[in-house]
Amino acid sequence: MDEPRTARDRLLAAVTVLLGILFLLPALLWRPHRARELACGWALGLRFPTEDLSGLTEGARAAFTAARTEAFWRHGQLVGLTSGHRDPATQQRLFDEEVRRSGSEAAARLLVLPPEQSRHVKGIALDVRPREGARWLEEHGAGHDLYRTYDNEWWHFEHRPETGGMPPRRVSDPGAAARPRAAVYS
Repeated sequence: MDEPRTARDRLLAAVTVLLGILFLLPALLWRPHRARELACGWALGLRFPTEDLSGLTEGARAAFTAARTEAFWRHGQLVGLTSGHRDPATQQRLFDEEVRRSGSEAAARLLVLPPEQSRHVKGIALDVRPREGARWLEEHGAGHDLYRTYDNEWWHFEHRPETGGMPPRRVSDPGAAARPRAAVYS
């Protein structure tokens, strides 16, 4: 289940942290009060160049940025974004592809929800990487109202400030909320 970090992964993580340190001086000169956040963002932007935080709610974006900055500077941990906000058409395409792949809507809902139910479409869901970053976020994310919500997706977190610091009930998979309660626990 847990794949070991390769030497390449460790090297890339070390280089990313080193870049963050090197970026601190220009960040301090440009925005002194946000230097750590900026240097972290620049370094992670080089490590994960396809990230796109646009479309996330303001709260989700701020929470994720604060959490990954804390992970980077306090723990030397990288937290990258694989997928955040998705427009309804993209979410529908992903759902339709999973229905074709898995053979049914019920099976597809184990991994992908239709747009009207997806928190990605709402801009509050974040799929993160690498696994170590997800572990860090699972352990420390509550301080930023970020919670892992599905047992079967180690990468999926949601910004849920309405919980008042209490983790929302984690369910087995994305479609679990739509199934009768007895099926969720069976």
